[in-house]
Amino acid sequence: MEREVEEYITYIENHSRKSENTLLSYRRDLKKLVIFLTDKGLTEWNQVTETDLTAYIMQIQREGCAQTTISRYIVSIKAFFEYLYKNEIISDEAAVNLKAPRLDKKIPGVISVEDVVRLLTAPDGDTPKLLRDKAMLELLYATGIKVSELVSIRMEDVNLQMGYINCETMAHDRIIPFGKEAKQALIRYLKDGRDKLVKDNYSEYLFTNVNGGQMSRQGFWKLIKAYAKKAGIEEDITPYTLRHSFAAHMISNGADIYAVSEMLGHTDISATQVYAVFSNSRLRDVYTKAHPRG
Repeated sequence: MEREVEEYITYIENHSRKSENTLLSYRRDLKKLVIFLTDKGLTEWNQVTETDLTAYIMQIQREGCAQTTISRYIVSIKAFFEYLYKNEIISDEAAVNLKAPRLDKKIPGVISVEDVVRLLTAPDGDTPKLLRDKAMLELLYATGIKVSELVSIRMEDVNLQMGYINCETMAHDRIIPFGKEAKQALIRYLKDGRDKLVKDNYSEYLFTNVNGGQMSRQGFWKLIKAYAKKAGIEEDITPYTLRHSFAAHMISNGADIYAVSEMLGHTDISATQVYAVFSNSRLRDVYTKAHPRG
C-alpha cells in the first residue's frame, strides 16, 4: 500500500504546483492511514471501505487533533482516493462522501456479544410468557428496531418464510431481515405461546400481554430489566441497549454502514457514523455474515 502512496506523491509533484511542505504533509497523512489500515488486516486499497476511512477519522478526532488538521487529513485522503479511482487501482471511490463525524453523540448502553447472549437466553422455559419474552428479545437484537416499533408489529408485518419484518413508521417503511435464532424463537412463540396469551380475544399485534392486549413499552422495559438482572449483567440496561448493540456489533463485523443505517431507519448517515469506531477489517455480507446470531 505504501508503493501507491509514493507513486501518488511523485505524480502530484510532477503534475501540480504543491509546495514541498504540502507534499510532506500528504505523505505523512497517507502513511499514517496505511499504518491504521494494515493494523486492521487490510493489504490492498481495493479492500478499503468508507466505514474504514470514517473509523480512521474518528480515531484522529479522539486523539485531540485540531479541526483544521482533521480537514487536511480528509482533503488528503479524498484526493488520493480520486487518484486511485482514476487509475483503476480501486473500483469504488470509498472517500467520495468522507466527512468528519460529529462526536457529540455518544453510544449509550452497548454491551458485549457475550452479555447479549446471556440476556437472550435468560427467558429459559416453555410457558407462553417465556416463549414471548424470548422471541421479543431475539427479534429486537436481530433487527435493531426501537421498542416502540417492536410492540407495534402486527401479525401481517412478519414474513417467517423469507425471514424479514415490515416496519412502518411516520418517516418511511423499511424491510428488515432477521436471522435463524430469531426465526426459531418466533416459530416456537407462534406455535406454543401466542394463542394461549390471546385466548378467546382477537389481536392484530404479534406480541401481547398476558391478557391478550397489546404489549406496552413500559411492560417490556420491566421485563428486560428483570432478565438483565437474572443474566448477571452489571451494565445499566435501557430499552435502547439491544438496538445500539445491534448496530455496534454489525459494524464491528464488517457490515456496510449505509446498510446498517437503513435497518435502523436513520435519515442522516451521521447518526450511524458514531458506530464506525467499532469498524473491523472489511465489508462482508450485510446480514448473514455480519450479525453474531444471523
